[in-house]
Amino acid sequence: MTQELSRESFDRLDQFISKINDHEKASSLIKVLYEAQEIFGYLPRDVIFSIGEKLNVPTAHIYGVITFYSFFTTKPKGKCQIKLCLGTACFVCGAEKLAKDMEAELKLKMGETSEDLSFSLEGVRCVGACGLAPAVLVNEDVHARVTSKDIKKLLRPYRKALKMNETGSESSE
Repeated sequence: MTQELSRESFDRLDQFISKINDHEKASSLIKVLYEAQEIFGYLPRDVIFSIGEKLNVPTAHIYGVITFYSFFTTKPKGKCQIKLCLGTACFVCGAEKLAKDMEAELKLKMGETSEDLSFSLEGVRCVGACGLAPAVLVNEDVHARVTSKDIKKLLRPYRKALKMNETGSESSE
């Protein structure tokens, strides 16, 4: 599973970094990592080394920040990022079974991304929607009171959109 790192993407990151005052560069690491992840979709090794050089920050420190904050990732994520809430309310309402069934449907384990970069599956502690338990987020869409029997229906529009993006036209399932 490889994603090409384009020169244009590096140029965008360089432009962003160039707007930061020299005396603020070391203290702007989180802001730069956030921007880099927005540009590349994740934080590849080459990008991390480039940021270290540009900000004059040791690579070990950058990795420390990346691993401390769960928002940052060094692995590519899918176009459809599925976050299954495993917090207390969702767990009590069946999130554990839902997680196993979601893994089976997507043929992924929690924390994995499909080879074609279509889907990522992640268990999260809380999405702040306890009254909607169990809750599932797909990108920015919140799905409430999801059960195992809802999984295929929940995923259908995302799969259809991915197919349309691949082919440029609608196709039947």
